[in-house]
Amino acid sequence: MTLDAKIRAILDAGKALGRPPVEQQTPEEARTERAEMMARFVPMPEYADVRVADRAIAALGIAARTIAAAAGREIGVRVFTPVRVGLLPVVVFFHGGGWVAGTLETHDPYCRALAKEAGVVVVAVDFRLAPEHKFPAGLEDCVAVTEWVLEHAGELGGDGSQVMVGGDSAGGTLATVVALLLRDKGVGGLAGQILLYPAASYYDPPTPSYLENAEGYGLTRRGMIWFWDHYLNDKSEAADFRVAPLLAGSLAGLPRAFVVTAEYDVLRDEGQAYARRMEADGVEVTHVFAEGMNHGFAASANEFPLLPQAKEMLGRVAAWVKAGG
Repeated sequence: MTLDAKIRAILDAGKALGRPPVEQQTPEEARTERAEMMARFVPMPEYADVRVADRAIAALGIAARTIAAAAGREIGVRVFTPVRVGLLPVVVFFHGGGWVAGTLETHDPYCRALAKEAGVVVVAVDFRLAPEHKFPAGLEDCVAVTEWVLEHAGELGGDGSQVMVGGDSAGGTLATVVALLLRDKGVGGLAGQILLYPAASYYDPPTPSYLENAEGYGLTRRGMIWFWDHYLNDKSEAADFRVAPLLAGSLAGLPRAFVVTAEYDVLRDEGQAYARRMEADGVEVTHVFAEGMNHGFAASANEFPLLPQAKEMLGRVAAWVKAGG
């Protein structure tokens, strides 16, 4: 299928602004650009009744005893709660942005929409970013918050037996690895994974989608190399399954998963490979391949008025959650 006309219009509008590609920016410039984009966002009135509260999670006393916990750090989270009665499922959400440029603000619209449409409490994690905090700092924060939520979901109006992890792009990678690490440590209780076009392997050697979609579709091959180079301390870390979850020895025992991949995405092939491997290892997987779409489309709640496919995909995620995901 050809690239969707609405996606092409969005890409052309972005190109007309004349901004340099991410690989020609500093991390600070990339973050500023995203902040400026969010400053122009008009909140969607249908999600105005979602309650939003920022808080800090003390990483002490959790089962993980991560480096973050040992240091007595507090990790910021933003909690999105829809108007509902009773305990709700919880999604611990990790934002995209290549481990470098995303923030709570960039994904605030999507988290509001997910909370209301799926009827869940969303706990968005303000994990540490690279290059100031390289691997595995951000991952440690994500593990720590997920374990805290598993133990304290009731404090958030959540059901501790229905805690899921989720994320888009680099956040989807973090979600896959959090699920793997909790499984390996014997920390049970995760009820699902929502993985929106995750990075599941390193950029070298490149998959066919890295070459086919290298330029012209938003996220580029050179952009991904820029993100990876900022995230890792050294290329040798690319052999670690906590970086590239496709390298995990087994995916058996993971919670059921909802996986989205997009046709015009450099990460398409590795996301599909990860979904296939989970299925082969006995994990219940719902894999949605989005024809004509590019990387980033599904969590672009600020583009909902322009991109019906984003709202449709949100509906599919919500239906999966409500069906017991």
